[in-house]
Amino acid sequence: MADKSNNPNAGRAPEADQPGKIRNVVLVGHTGCGKTTLVESLLLATGNLTRLGRVEDGTTVSDFDEAEIRQQRSVNLSLEPILVQQPDGAIKVNLLDTPGYADFVGDLRAGLRAADAALFVISAAEDIDGTTKMLWDECAAVQMPRAVIVTKLDNGRTDFDGVIAMCQDAFGDNVLPAYLPRLAPDGMQTGLVGLLSQCVYDYSTGKRTAAPADDDLKMEIEDQRNAFIEGIIAESEDETLMDRYLGGEDIDLKVFIDDLETAVARGSFYPVLPVNPMNGVGMTELLEVMTEAFPSPLEHRVPTVTTIDGQPGPELTCDPNGPLVAEVVKTTSDPYVGKISLVRIFSGTIVADATVHVSGHFLSDRGHDDHDADEKIGALTCPLGKTQRAIQSAVAAHSKADEDKLSQGLNRLLAEDPTLRLEHNADTHQLVLWCMGEAHLDVLLDRLTNRYGVAVDSVPVKVALRETFSSKGEGHGRHVKQSGGHGQYAVCDITVEPLPSGSGFEFVDKVVGGAVPRQFIPSVEKGVRAQMERGVIAGYAVQDIRVTLHDGKAHSVDSSDMAFQTAGALALKDAAEKAQVSLLEPVDEVAVIVADDYVGAIMGDFSTRRGRVLGSEPVGTSGRTKVMAEVPQIEICRYAVDLRSLSHGTGTFSRRYVRHEPMPSHVAEKVRAEE
Repeated sequence: MADKSNNPNAGRAPEADQPGKIRNVVLVGHTGCGKTTLVESLLLATGNLTRLGRVEDGTTVSDFDEAEIRQQRSVNLSLEPILVQQPDGAIKVNLLDTPGYADFVGDLRAGLRAADAALFVISAAEDIDGTTKMLWDECAAVQMPRAVIVTKLDNGRTDFDGVIAMCQDAFGDNVLPAYLPRLAPDGMQTGLVGLLSQCVYDYSTGKRTAAPADDDLKMEIEDQRNAFIEGIIAESEDETLMDRYLGGEDIDLKVFIDDLETAVARGSFYPVLPVNPMNGVGMTELLEVMTEAFPSPLEHRVPTVTTIDGQPGPELTCDPNGPLVAEVVKTTSDPYVGKISLVRIFSGTIVADATVHVSGHFLSDRGHDDHDADEKIGALTCPLGKTQRAIQSAVAAHSKADEDKLSQGLNRLLAEDPTLRLEHNADTHQLVLWCMGEAHLDVLLDRLTNRYGVAVDSVPVKVALRETFSSKGEGHGRHVKQSGGHGQYAVCDITVEPLPSGSGFEFVDKVVGGAVPRQFIPSVEKGVRAQMERGVIAGYAVQDIRVTLHDGKAHSVDSSDMAFQTAGALALKDAAEKAQVSLLEPVDEVAVIVADDYVGAIMGDFSTRRGRVLGSEPVGTSGRTKVMAEVPQIEICRYAVDLRSLSHGTGTFSRRYVRHEPMPSHVAEKVRAEE
């Protein structure tokens, strides 16, 4: 961890007892853009650290998990509160550092739910990825205030003007630079130029110094300054401001600053700040934006409160003395402390040892049953530190000793990760983990092994195929055993016929003359049903058939219920050998939402997966299209990984089961060979 020993504030959670003195800010950006290093630099600038930690060394405050240190990337949502001193009192800024890798989007969206404003961190050395664009659109839909932070300008291939153009293309024209970078001869960013103040802020000595820009520099930045001011005026509520500005009136700088802060807080204007977290360039300016322009919880609408049956409750405000309304954003399990939850409070106050009512509903599809319970809060702390599931993986205990611990370990993972779903597949008898991607799966298995001491093996996921008769078949089942004393005797003859898809199973009794005693006819049906569950050719359940029992034999002493069950099962297997039996595969309806540029690639990919494209339709006015297709499940087990590659991270998809249908013969032969 970074060194905190010489600072009295280091490691101590800053406190704020007034909602107006709090800012909740989430950091968003693709992996490797510098979010974690930016958080370290902000902690250093505000006196919470005395030395900058490094991701490569595993010494940052945000990345404290063993998996994060090994992989050198964030995999968890982490909270880092800082205290920013102001003339009228300190402001507490809760920084929410989110993972940048798409597999951990659950933690990222949890951070967005808990925040009132967002910092989009963009690396000048890389393009803006599709996931970042989608998250920007999600923030725009709820009018969340945003600012753009540009890092890694000291890379030799970077161009700040090009980065601004890239941001405007991705995020809109209201993304404008508030500062310009100052680069040293060696390419290192050592300062900023304020477009409104026309001052140079130099960090080359390790301390921030300010000086007015000279005439040459003022001429150089004039066009960018005018564009920035005109952007502010366009968002101003003063309709006369533009005429006064163009008329040459000397307008007080404070007017522009006030209008800028109002536009940013309203979520309609997005300033860009070039920073260098490694040497602290831009940290003071960034803190000013977060404390002066970003809104407090008082300006955040309290979520609508409903009763268990969905009826709306009374409208609430952000009042520390009001009724308690809070959301559990994330829960983790510590082997020594127990369950630890990160909570966003909208109204009321949480105190230690208090009993609160915890209500959770409508999440049963994620493995979280509905619940309403009173729970007691333990200790309160604010420490420095920490949607369609994409892929599925079957897991099994490595040894008999691990089986007892596996259930407990998986339940703990489910409690702390809302994007994880556990499924006990009744058809394949596998324990299946649904997660966001391969990296997410690696972290989950790592936690099971190292945190909870459970050794597990990842095994291929089986698709729930079915079997059915494609032609009529006659079956003869004979179960006769005579070994002295009471024996076993049962003979039955059946006819098996195919039924239309979805018809299920029919059993018809056409026995005449008492060839099979009446008490044993249900036994034959029971044996047939048991064999249907076990399968007749490849071990998959049989469906959509009619079985007619028309003859048989019995013995007055040796016939029994169990004997006729066995005979019924043998008769079905015999019929399968004489008839044509097909494999049925499940087919899903897949809906993909993707940028228009990738629609052709998505449709072509569906064709290679034996899919049938049903159609496409535009989604809103954002240049995105919804493509619908029916695709066999066996072809899309890891579709999320492939979609991410095909769409450059811009695509999302959902799926639902439609039906089972016959599998092509060449594919069926391959499956049978594997079985």
